[in-house]
Amino acid sequence: MSAKANDGAYMAHALRLAARGLTTTDPNPRVGCVIVAGDEVVGEGWHIRAGEAHAEAIALNQAGDRAAGSTVYVTLEPCCHQGRTPPCVDRLVQAKVRRVVYAANDPNPAVAGQGAERLRAAGVDMESGLMESESRLLNPGFFSRMIRNRPWVRSKLAVSVDGRTALANGASKWITGEAARSDVQRWRAQSTAILTGAGTVIADDPSLNVRDPELSDARQPMRVIVDSRLRMSPNARVLSIPGDTVVLYCDASDKTVRELAHAGARVEKMPAANGRVALEAVMSWLSQMEVNELLVEAGPVLNGALIEAGLIDEYLLYIASHILGTDARGMFGISALQKMSDRVELQLIDVRHVGDDLRLRYQAATE
Repeated sequence: MSAKANDGAYMAHALRLAARGLTTTDPNPRVGCVIVAGDEVVGEGWHIRAGEAHAEAIALNQAGDRAAGSTVYVTLEPCCHQGRTPPCVDRLVQAKVRRVVYAANDPNPAVAGQGAERLRAAGVDMESGLMESESRLLNPGFFSRMIRNRPWVRSKLAVSVDGRTALANGASKWITGEAARSDVQRWRAQSTAILTGAGTVIADDPSLNVRDPELSDARQPMRVIVDSRLRMSPNARVLSIPGDTVVLYCDASDKTVRELAHAGARVEKMPAANGRVALEAVMSWLSQMEVNELLVEAGPVLNGALIEAGLIDEYLLYIASHILGTDARGMFGISALQKMSDRVELQLIDVRHVGDDLRLRYQAATE
């Protein structure tokens, strides 16, 4: 059977390879590549880390001379610009491949169709769009940053059956079970950064790092704290843990800024909106810092502000099998709605059991 008849199977394999870079490739996209000569896979690879070889280069190195006349399946349009590694299109042309099938166009303006055009001009048969949605789903943050100039924002919440995140006195450890907390570690590992607010740091003194030994190869996400008036303590645990911690503020004394900087924080002044850090400016800044996926682990104030600003793309909701009662704290501090048409519409995309808890994934509904 020809390679063309098996295009879907080979691209699915390339996507599985790409997913192996889930926790390591930032700020680059997760990309996989499979090279087929006749009916034989002669080379395969995936991008592991920024600055290291791209998926196509790894697969071509494995294929060697057998790449000549082959079909290449790659989950993203091959790059055509000189970055930390040479352009993949040059390697493909030099290898004399016959055909390239790629899933999605690269949204990076430095590529954006130019890679495919250069290969086409060199006589390579080009086909695109096979499993495009799967490729984009694997890289929501990269596409968001390139197209919208902001990261993909995913809010994680652990709640009781009645939608409460903590008791009225602030106690919240532990709402969910060990399996759910372990699952959160994996979401942290695939995120470029974790965002929280000063209230959560003051109340819970979290670490906001990846601690699972099974994820030791993952890079630590940047920790970002929105603290409009720098209320957090320089002794906060998050400042004593290896990795980058950034504190964003809009109004504070020079003395407080110096104290936090001395404690190890990178302190950045942001534009203000209604006396608080402007969240749209935060997203733009994070994009400049090459943050692809942003995991929000915050309380109702910051989560509510993000909802009202229309900045949450995905909700990761862990529901534990207990009830905390009316006086316990809710998930989102948003303004009271006056009519049902004002409600925030969500689309359920995944449901699964995680230990004794239930994990729901929602995306913001699109028109």
